[in-house]
Amino acid sequence: MVMAWWRWALVAGAMGTLTACVATEPETLDFVEEQPVLYGYVDGYGPVEDGDYSLPPIPPQYLQGVNRRALVQYDGDEPVGTIEVDRHAKLLYYVIEGGMAWRYPIAVGRQGKAMSFDTVVRRKAEWPSWTPTANMLRTEPEVYEPFRGGVEGGLTNPLGARALYLYHNGHDTMFRIHGTNDIASIGNSSSAGCIRMFNQDVIHLYDKIELGTKVVLRSYEDSVALEGEEIANRGGEIPARRVDPELIYGPDEDDTDAADTDMALGDEDAPEAAEG
Repeated sequence: MVMAWWRWALVAGAMGTLTACVATEPETLDFVEEQPVLYGYVDGYGPVEDGDYSLPPIPPQYLQGVNRRALVQYDGDEPVGTIEVDRHAKLLYYVIEGGMAWRYPIAVGRQGKAMSFDTVVRRKAEWPSWTPTANMLRTEPEVYEPFRGGVEGGLTNPLGARALYLYHNGHDTMFRIHGTNDIASIGNSSSAGCIRMFNQDVIHLYDKIELGTKVVLRSYEDSVALEGEEIANRGGEIPARRVDPELIYGPDEDDTDAADTDMALGDEDAPEAAEG
């Protein structure tokens, strides 16, 4: 279902508060040069038609400097086919041949910051559904209780357009690399969530990743050495806020406008609870 852009912007903005994001102003990234803008949007971040969904472009002010996808020289030590996550610089690298890598900006949620071990991608999903974890329901019921029944995949889902599910020693870690509608969070740390990417970026990465791909974590010392101290400490902390569930589900099942949100409760086939 294609949602009108004005409605998408309204609901996505509200959903961003669910996934923990009061935006850090773009000016926090003003130490890098601005990127060229063609036809009103940055190359690679324009409108995307993805199955039944239409993604609007990412506004250029969120795509300054390192806060956008780039094919770069890779100076790390990981082998081809590895994902390296730099939680400090808020960057993700996918290592390819020829000493190169695709570099993506990310947001690092509280659970993502808690990751302390390497993982493996054991599951992938397009437009995944989302269910708050038991821990989220226990510690912040005022935020997550309205969504206990789950949220189906779609434009306003906290996991965005794609998700990579991370496992360790055969067990689901509940950590995810996934898309987001909370575009202002990218380049920052937030109160909830795993590793978030612009939807355009997670779509770009998704088809490159095979099951069994190793995901490793870069240390702060290596981040400073490879990115420089300023980049290694970029971004800010963003708290969670409560969102009115009617903005997600619509005010009434009989309200025809509610269908435009493409959301529903009670998805029995939802994946294991994910920190979104």
